[in-house]
Amino acid sequence: MSLDLDATDRKLLILLQSSFPLTPAPFASLAETLGVAEDEVLERAGRLRRAGVLRRLSAIFDLYRLGYKSSLVAMAVDPARLDDAAAVISAHPGVSHNYSRDHRFNLWFVLAIPREQDFEAAVARMAQGAAADRAIVLPALRQYKLDVRYDMEEGIGNSNGEAPDKREGPDRDLTPEEICVVRVLQQDLPIVRRPFAEGARALGVSEEDLLARAREMLDEGTMRRFAAVLRHREAGFRANGMACWVVPEYRVDKIGEELAASPRVSHCYRRPTYPPDWPYALFSMVHARSRGQCEAVVADLSRRTGISDYGVLYSTREYKKERVQYFAERESPTA
Repeated sequence: MSLDLDATDRKLLILLQSSFPLTPAPFASLAETLGVAEDEVLERAGRLRRAGVLRRLSAIFDLYRLGYKSSLVAMAVDPARLDDAAAVISAHPGVSHNYSRDHRFNLWFVLAIPREQDFEAAVARMAQGAAADRAIVLPALRQYKLDVRYDMEEGIGNSNGEAPDKREGPDRDLTPEEICVVRVLQQDLPIVRRPFAEGARALGVSEEDLLARAREMLDEGTMRRFAAVLRHREAGFRANGMACWVVPEYRVDKIGEELAASPRVSHCYRRPTYPPDWPYALFSMVHARSRGQCEAVVADLSRRTGISDYGVLYSTREYKKERVQYFAERESPTA
């Protein structure tokens, strides 16, 4: 469904991605910021959701603090069987993102499972089910940046330049009460005047109690942010470029930090290499309205860093993109 966005729509989408208020009446607060009526904000947000631009509005958690582990995985699959293989991968409840990309490794997905499960064994089972020729596990050895936001006015991915805290895993186990709060806050928020009321009722607490716990989770890092996620294609961002860089070992961290400093880079990670067919140590994501814009951004990054050996992989099909539902049911190791 196509939708013409006016200036107020674009400003609202920017706020939903970056400054969603954790208050009982958040849309009234957004209306005040935009200088319009609350009813108008509710109507616009509802229209953006129905049009498919607004994918989800919910808490974004640090999965390691929740007791999960995660990795990017790439598979080489016979192109004639790609759709069937993707369906096998997407069926796993721990898969959040699943894309085809224009490379020999043509199926890319993110898998999250409870930390007590065997990750390599899970990937091996999935590779067998998908009849993949090869699978490589690409965990983040270092996360330089994770900040996906779309500049609706300039038409290119734009982040605030802040790198996240670097964590090896959860600082502690969550309490049963905290797990209940996570289950509520990870749900897609209804676009109504008091959107947190239903979740608070489900927990048997007041809205303010629920929001106070949400703010505590945000302060301690369990929640990274509460924000909207957009469907980038419906929002006009047709190109999703994963720039992969061949960097000498001694320069990887320095170059990673330089790439992460660009507001045009949303993700930046150091990952394992698998020479000779996968020599890329650094990954950086760029989103734009066209491949030409992506290429221009990556070429500029190449000039700035002095790294000329790189490739840009574009997603050719989105098979799955949704949040993992943490603690919905603890996944079976054989899932």
